[in-house]
Amino acid sequence: MVSGDELRAVMRRVPAAVAVVTVEVDGRRAGLTVASFVSLSLEPPLVGFAIRRDAALHELLRESSELAISVLADGQDHLAQHFARGVPPIALWERIPLREPDAAGPPQLAGAAAWLRGRVEQEHETGDHTFFVAGIDAAEAGSARPLVFHDQAYAVL
Repeated sequence: MVSGDELRAVMRRVPAAVAVVTVEVDGRRAGLTVASFVSLSLEPPLVGFAIRRDAALHELLRESSELAISVLADGQDHLAQHFARGVPPIALWERIPLREPDAAGPPQLAGAAAWLRGRVEQEHETGDHTFFVAGIDAAEAGSARPLVFHDQAYAVL
């Protein structure tokens, strides 16, 4: 059987898109950086991502009727790091540039490489994570180059 360290050593060689998944439930906003974001299906449009079960976003995703995904762009490493660490909710959104801040629904990060909106359709327990499958209602590509995570560092394609 392969160890977690062995799997980590191999998987860090595979570039991964960096995205921030966000929700807003009863005025409570949450966001989390994910490097497990994948396209699953075009018909119907589905994407997936894994969230640790002890993450604050985990239960809010289950409660939320809508989610947003901002695929981070070149120069947004600081946002990836910000949403990856356990920032207290009150400070999470300070000085974070949002796209269309008056729009209804979960916040989207300004300047991203792409944005998606959708809803959770399925959940699958996978080790210490839950793999969420989201149906996508809206998708828009930006003009910036995407940020990826590769070999324990952020890079640009």
